[in-house]
Amino acid sequence: MGGTARTALLMGTLTGLLMLIGLAAGYLTGINVTYTLGIFLSIAVLMNLFIYWYADRWVLKLYRAKVVSEAEQPKLHQMVTRLALSERLPKPKVAIVPMDTPNAFATGRSPSHSVIAVTDGAMKLLNDDELEGVLGHELAHIKNRDMLINTMAAIIGAVISYVMYFSMFAGGRRGRGGGASALALIGIVLIPFAAMLVRLSISRGREYGADRDGARVSRKPLALAGALRKLQAAARSKPIEQGNTSTSHMFIVNPFRKELFSTHPSTEERIRRLEEMAASGRF
Repeated sequence: MGGTARTALLMGTLTGLLMLIGLAAGYLTGINVTYTLGIFLSIAVLMNLFIYWYADRWVLKLYRAKVVSEAEQPKLHQMVTRLALSERLPKPKVAIVPMDTPNAFATGRSPSHSVIAVTDGAMKLLNDDELEGVLGHELAHIKNRDMLINTMAAIIGAVISYVMYFSMFAGGRRGRGGGASALALIGIVLIPFAAMLVRLSISRGREYGADRDGARVSRKPLALAGALRKLQAAARSKPIEQGNTSTSHMFIVNPFRKELFSTHPSTEERIRRLEEMAASGRF
């Protein structure tokens, strides 16, 4: 399935889940269901437009990332330029995230409107080869047009979570009873769970693909494996305290405290595949 089709499928699925949340919220809060659905349909349309045009700005602002010039980060720019040229891609913008936890992510709606963001912690922890391996991984996400889908899933997941909390609070205040209210409560709980499963399905497979393609781009699979090992250890000892967990799948490793359902495949398995790739020499 192509990138455009995947984007449309995800947008339709998560928008549908948001509409179901609106239906459940109407039952819980006592607001006319038709009115509630109209509101949520308007939210969905505006949100999809916002996601397409401004999603990257939202993520960068959320993590206080600053786009830096070549004069400010010459080494980082040189690496990104070299990798982008090798893949015949427009050079992405480069941003630094003022965060001690080592990590990185890519965002943007297309290869010509993309940003690679690296945390201060990653700049300090990783050597040049490992850093280049991480940049290759993020560039692979850009080439495969994963960034829009990842950012879209993050924003819609966050909106669904916020609506869920508001609806449960409002429903509790109103004290609605009966089967409809119970059904709405079940929906409020299960629908965000379904949204999370959608996020899991799109992110886990994409990480394997980005590891493989990123190692091919940088031609340093062992360096990427070493970077993943360091980043995973750092995330466990110093997880991110700020931000929103709905964005966890955007990072190269999950930067938050351990989740019940991880948005990333096993780091050990990712490392094993990269080591096999290096041993085979096929990259």
